[in-house]
Amino acid sequence: MQYGPAVRRRKLGTELRALRTGAGLTSGEAASLVGWHQSKVSRIETGSSGVKPTDVRLLLDAYGAEDPELRELLLVLAGSEDGGGRQNWWHAYRGVLPPTYRDFISLESQASGMRTLETSVVPGLLQTPEYARAVTRAAVGALQDAELDTLVEVRLARQDVLRADPPLELSAVLDEAVLRRVVGGPQVMAHQLRRLRDAARLPQVRLQVLPFAAGAHIGVTGPFVIFSFPSRSDLDVVVLDHLTSSLYLERKEDLQAYSEAFDALQIHALSPEESLDYIAALAGEA
Repeated sequence: MQYGPAVRRRKLGTELRALRTGAGLTSGEAASLVGWHQSKVSRIETGSSGVKPTDVRLLLDAYGAEDPELRELLLVLAGSEDGGGRQNWWHAYRGVLPPTYRDFISLESQASGMRTLETSVVPGLLQTPEYARAVTRAAVGALQDAELDTLVEVRLARQDVLRADPPLELSAVLDEAVLRRVVGGPQVMAHQLRRLRDAARLPQVRLQVLPFAAGAHIGVTGPFVIFSFPSRSDLDVVVLDHLTSSLYLERKEDLQAYSEAFDALQIHALSPEESLDYIAALAGEA
């Protein structure tokens, strides 16, 4: 269990070590190829030290790693400004966003899939501006209007992943409480329910409601997110949010446990079609 930046460094180091051994090189030989000391390669591979994107490119070239998707992902894990040609727009908000949130956005922007259980609020990727404003004000506390505007702007900018090419594949299980809790007032909530209804019809979104009638379930322990990456299941990450920080889980045992939990939640939840009807009924449009 590690905080975001640490888990990214370790994942990057693990992948680079695998590429080095696959190329039949020792750490000393790899260091010689790029003109470094062996200890620098070791620090990078153990995740004990950060690494510049330019250094990652040197190693990838030395190891003969030509897979464009893998190169792009590793460059992003290293904090590349232009990994694969995608601009990391959130860097413009460094003075406002805490490191763990920036790291979450970075993973979200590069993931191919996202599975999430929400027990209290609508997922950020599906929030309306008014709902996002009400949730942010309640969660963060005293904020100047300009600060609040910026955080809402970031929340809405994150939603571009659903319109990317290819888009993020989002699977969300929402506890009924998410739909029943009136956030921002009746009008804001009505608009938000309509937004969920529209989102549920998108091919890249699978939305399911977990009704109160389902009783106690494994999700009562709290919300979570599972990020999946294209062709690299060993890079998948589970994210748990807390009041002041986020925790990132990467062990295979954790990933398997949360994946199985999400599968179980989907079984107990209403089907996507039933969920759409349920949301429409709550919105008064049945």
